[in-house]
Amino acid sequence: MVWHLLMPFVFSQAQVKVMSDVHEKVLVLSEREVQCLRWVENGKSSWAIGVILNVSYNTVNFHIKNAMRKLETSTRTQAVVKARQLGLI
Repeated sequence: MVWHLLMPFVFSQAQVKVMSDVHEKVLVLSEREVQCLRWVENGKSSWAIGVILNVSYNTVNFHIKNAMRKLETSTRTQAVVKARQLGLI
């Protein structure tokens, strides 16, 4: 019950919180997941995001797939849309 009061102090600004009215469910995206989704939102490919962030293509896909799993989506576009609707990006 006190958890929702402590969340702003426990999580960094790069981590994002969403509370559900039905049951307390916290959705947290890592800073890298948020960065990757923002670049996807701007139309960048995994290869281009890798070049921008100086990581491999596979690392970019790892972060995007983790975000998709957390957001319960099956495509990159759905993940971006849902993250935007939830105010995560």
